[in-house]
Amino acid sequence: MKRAHEVKAAGGWRETAAVDRVVLDADGRFRRRMLLTGESGTTFLLDLAKPTPLREGDGLVLDDGSIVRVDGKPEKLLEIVAGSGCELARLAWHLGNRHTDVEIVGDRLRIRRDHVLEAMLRGLGATVTEIEATFHPEPGAYGHD
Repeated sequence: MKRAHEVKAAGGWRETAAVDRVVLDADGRFRRRMLLTGESGTTFLLDLAKPTPLREGDGLVLDDGSIVRVDGKPEKLLEIVAGSGCELARLAWHLGNRHTDVEIVGDRLRIRRDHVLEAMLRGLGATVTEIEATFHPEPGAYGHD
């Protein structure tokens, strides 16, 4: 079985050379080791030295030198808007206090859909909209190299 042992950053490789593509949700894009099958049938073992956040457009380098492109899979999310930056910080604090994965998109927050958190956020005065988009949660204080 082929192995992917290296990641080439988006923009750092010729994307037209990709032999296949994998589409992964946010959890699937933060792995060290897992079996993957591309859309065109390439099956390989992701076998990295440590858990690595994969970004859209990254290339997974296989043993034979071929590259499989990584893309994000749209997920069901809630987009959260507040009346001010201070209110947004307050909402972010409440989400962090519940250890919720959060993506910061300009002056908005995004989380995975959760009816309990949605009710809490609305109760705190947030405007909450259901969307589908690729989810890029913050890696956390200890998630950096």
